[in-house]
Amino acid sequence: MIRHSMEFSDFSVGARVLSATCKGACLLVLCGVALPAGAQAITIDTRTGNVSTGGSTVDRRYAQITPTNIELPKTGLDTKTRLELIRILQSEQGFAMRPFPRGHKGLTLKANGDLNPAGEPYLDMVTQYGLSAKPGDAVVLTDIKFDHNKIVFMINGGPDLKHRFLRHIELGTGTQMTPMVQSGGEGDPTGARVTLEFKGGVPSLTASQVKALLAPLISFDVKTPIQAFTDTLPPKLKEAILNHDVWVGMSTDMVLFAKGQPQRKVREVDGQTPFEEWIYGQVPQPVEFVRINGNRVIRVEIAKVGESPQVFDKDVVEGLMRTDGTPAITTEQQQATRTVQMGDVQRDPNRQAPAAPPTLTAPGEQLPATAKNGAGQMKPVQFPKQKPDDYPDVAAARRADQGRAAEAAEKDKEKTSAPSTDPAKDSPTPGSGEPTQTTPASGNPTPQPPTLGQSSGAPPSTEQH
Repeated sequence: MIRHSMEFSDFSVGARVLSATCKGACLLVLCGVALPAGAQAITIDTRTGNVSTGGSTVDRRYAQITPTNIELPKTGLDTKTRLELIRILQSEQGFAMRPFPRGHKGLTLKANGDLNPAGEPYLDMVTQYGLSAKPGDAVVLTDIKFDHNKIVFMINGGPDLKHRFLRHIELGTGTQMTPMVQSGGEGDPTGARVTLEFKGGVPSLTASQVKALLAPLISFDVKTPIQAFTDTLPPKLKEAILNHDVWVGMSTDMVLFAKGQPQRKVREVDGQTPFEEWIYGQVPQPVEFVRINGNRVIRVEIAKVGESPQVFDKDVVEGLMRTDGTPAITTEQQQATRTVQMGDVQRDPNRQAPAAPPTLTAPGEQLPATAKNGAGQMKPVQFPKQKPDDYPDVAAARRADQGRAAEAAEKDKEKTSAPSTDPAKDSPTPGSGEPTQTTPASGNPTPQPPTLGQSSGAPPSTEQH
């Protein structure tokens, strides 16, 4: 369930929530924003042979963490150490280094290992359940629970209501039922959960070691709000905020930490794009106009007395804040890693050569000299030579078949209409009783037709007077 009261720290989370809300019910139209085609990248590590397929890039604050390297004790956790950890860590305050999602599952951090989930699943969890704390926000460890091989920390009250299971139980007789837990009108929980896992059981840790293991997610150092916020950003962006500079692509939180509250705010519409102009400074000092759309700076204009205004509209922050979901790697690892782009790859015509045309040849196959064409060149189409028995015309082939069939029928007709010259066929069969007539020339008998009253094969009757 998505509530309107959620606040999102980056544009990607807000866009996903809008897409999830409007799916199947409405059409999401982004006016004035051109969405580039997505590209797929396959990363191959030549040392280990691992192949990873990444989708669209995500905010680097959702990327995989760099594992810690804390030496852990060999002995198991005893009762005294467990009570000491509860006494020191419960109600301890710190600063969030990563976005903390709501939800019962929460984040799972392996001791000296990786974070689960990370990358796209991490962003999906924030999109589905909402944010409990943004990077740089103050958080409190409200409860600590120990299991066989993990320690569970409840952040800002935890993601579940109190008496979670008892709320489903009612007692009574007949129609008179009373719930075990009376609802006091409290709202939904807004806390988070962090689970610290160990291999083979929880060792006998000190509070300092636990804080060091949680350092990628929570910083327990004493910091000012601006220090806690800028420590979660890339070095270049952190330096710009500390120098009170505003760059295109910054969020409103970054602008507030860099410049503070503006002297004036003006809301206008440029075409079909609404925006809000934050104005810093007064004449004769330089005046800075920061144009904001949604939660991002889309234009910065600096006006100085006696000089032409300087306008900046190129986003320089997105490349610093977005990554493919993997932790930062060193130069040696970069040399052993090769990235292959697939799908709808966007090419810069000023810096990248055009893609090779598609071909049906196998890798390493050599084409004959007559078949080699340059890129963009075309040759006349060569049709195969027609053989004598080929009939490219179907109608002509049908007429030829009909002609052969007519000739065969004519020959059969001539054979049936011609007189027979075989004497064996013309002579009567012996014993048939048919009269014959002898011709003077040949002497051959000629059959006579029977007279009235005679039947074939019977002798003529004689009548006496």
